[in-house]
Amino acid sequence: MQLLNSIKSRVAQWPYGLLSVMAGLSAFGAYTCMYAFRKAFAAGTFTGHQYLHVDYKAWLVIAQVLGYMLSKFYGIRFIAEVKPKSRGKSILLLIGISWLALLLFALIPAPYNIVCLFINGFPLGMIWGLVFGYLEGRKSTELMAAVLSISLIFASGFVKTVARNIMGNWHVSEYVMPFVTGAAFVAPLLLFVFFLEVMPPPTRQDKQLRTERIAMNSAERRAFISRFLPGIILTVIVYLLLTIMRDIRDNFEVEIWHALGVKNNGIFVSIDSVISIAVLAGIGLLILIRNNIKAFTVIHIFIICGCLLAGVATVLFNLGSVGPVWWMTMAGLGLYAGYVPYNAIFFERMIASFNYKSNVGFIMYVADAIGYLGSISVLLLKELANPRVSWDLFFKNGLIILSVVGTISGVLSLVYFLQSARKSADKKRQLTLFTA
Repeated sequence: MQLLNSIKSRVAQWPYGLLSVMAGLSAFGAYTCMYAFRKAFAAGTFTGHQYLHVDYKAWLVIAQVLGYMLSKFYGIRFIAEVKPKSRGKSILLLIGISWLALLLFALIPAPYNIVCLFINGFPLGMIWGLVFGYLEGRKSTELMAAVLSISLIFASGFVKTVARNIMGNWHVSEYVMPFVTGAAFVAPLLLFVFFLEVMPPPTRQDKQLRTERIAMNSAERRAFISRFLPGIILTVIVYLLLTIMRDIRDNFEVEIWHALGVKNNGIFVSIDSVISIAVLAGIGLLILIRNNIKAFTVIHIFIICGCLLAGVATVLFNLGSVGPVWWMTMAGLGLYAGYVPYNAIFFERMIASFNYKSNVGFIMYVADAIGYLGSISVLLLKELANPRVSWDLFFKNGLIILSVVGTISGVLSLVYFLQSARKSADKKRQLTLFTA
């Protein structure tokens, strides 16, 4: 412990810019490593197995998403109340439990091993909040969060590529592959978590610019929801649709590509890398906007444009104007242009805009819990009510709905928050005149 404190004191003397880069890269690395324990199984197809007329892989996805969703509900309280000193050990403990579940998945025969994916998903649902806790409330949060957010795009394709190479080159079965893939990422995970642990806390200037971040008790959480309820409802509608479509793309990307006639294993990384760079550039530039409400407005526009792009790309593909690779690239870019800001900077700038002492983790987990509840509901509805509908057709129809409903809700959300900010500013001016 003394050695860790000594390293922290030395690191605190580094230039602020260097610290920001180190924190962003470490957060990106840690969250990418988490994906190795969460998404490697999706690289398998597990064909030829059905239970209750539902594909075995669909059961695996449902089980993991169910665990992940319940974790988000639990995380509303856990992440809101977690203390900074507990973050690192919590990350390692939770990922360790998920890795053990993958070992049990390899040892227990199907279909009884489906429950192992539920056990695997539950602890992993809290990792994002723990990792983002190191970054929030700083003047360079956009830069760090932009780097972290790339893992949401890059990591899944990267992990699935690694997993498929492990199966092909090492002749590992689909059942053992998730555990072996996780093993390959243990050492880097330990390294990245260590780097996050030696990060100094936010400075006084950080707190002045972005509002102090605090742990929140139940009364404070209720007050926060009450204060921003209309905007939160509209925001959650958009995030719900984005989560559903992003999960379908993430979990059934292999099946969608096969249906489109593309069977190149490297396609995951190549397309996701292009999307990552584009989203990174867009979000990273927001650090140049110091005015919080202006930045919050730009973020809304970013999300709205993402919803529109996903829909326009799908219409063009249906008309035959673009091919499958261009469609998946543009649709993926639109999805992540909408999805990533919520996970990186939307609530960060929301809190700063209204100078409301709280933390991002709480409200993010409220949105996440509802988002994943919607995701698993759609999975169950599709598999139980329309099992014959292909994933590529389901994905296309879902993108059209996202484009229409997401755009309208995003615009209404922007209008609400701008009006709310204007009213808050008017009250502040009136109070200043009255006291004077």
